[in-house]
Amino acid sequence: MVETGTVAGGMPYLRTGSGPPLVFLPGITAHHRVPAGPDLRFQLAQVRPLARTREVWWLNRRPGLPTGTSMADLAADHAAALRGLFGDAVDVLGVSTGGSVALQLAVDAPDVVRRLVLVSAACTLGERGRRAQRDAARHLRAGRPRRAAAAMMGIMGAGPLTRGAATAAGWLLGSTFVGRGDPDLQAVIDAEDAFDLCDRLPAITARTLLVGGAHDGCYGRALLERTAARIPGARLILFPHKGHLGIGPATARPVLAFLDEP
Repeated sequence: MVETGTVAGGMPYLRTGSGPPLVFLPGITAHHRVPAGPDLRFQLAQVRPLARTREVWWLNRRPGLPTGTSMADLAADHAAALRGLFGDAVDVLGVSTGGSVALQLAVDAPDVVRRLVLVSAACTLGERGRRAQRDAARHLRAGRPRRAAAAMMGIMGAGPLTRGAATAAGWLLGSTFVGRGDPDLQAVIDAEDAFDLCDRLPAITARTLLVGGAHDGCYGRALLERTAARIPGARLILFPHKGHLGIGPATARPVLAFLDEP
């Protein structure tokens, strides 16, 4: 069963699977509407490996974000939504930009995060990732979605060949991947550009797992290791030949094992 809709504040969600709840905060998205059509199929493909043993709540940022929105503002929206939905601490998993929100949530609202999983995420953007997102924002503002998508997808691969292929795929997908400059996408890019939580990581109290690729083009190995080292008791799993990871069977296995630990 798949259920879609909105929660308080208009935040879009989809819910699938059964078991203990797991809140899934996705990476950057072209818009903040309820996913449908190909977008829904793409998001379901990410959460289904986790939905075998969990009731997964995919929860996106709210629509209508004002200019100047910060990562702390996004985390506050999520904290209010999770308190309303669950009334108690819940497991939270964030991928990429969703991981930035999840980190901010764990620092600012520790009462809502039971366990924290970060996939391809760190306490701030790496220089390559920051440059790619700034380029994407600039191209979107100029009405060039193909160039924007190429810039965003170009950091996904693990090396020159795979990054080149990803760049070409971004060019072909164009507005299918990044839309045509939705203000909410711009607001999130700007919020993440200013995001730097590295000095506040020792305040995180939730048990934490980080999963990433050793050749992540958005953050880089050193930044992933630095993030894990500064979170008390955090565990880091690096896939040696991978780049910017999403959720698939290989990443879902250690995530579920961590979440199911006593």
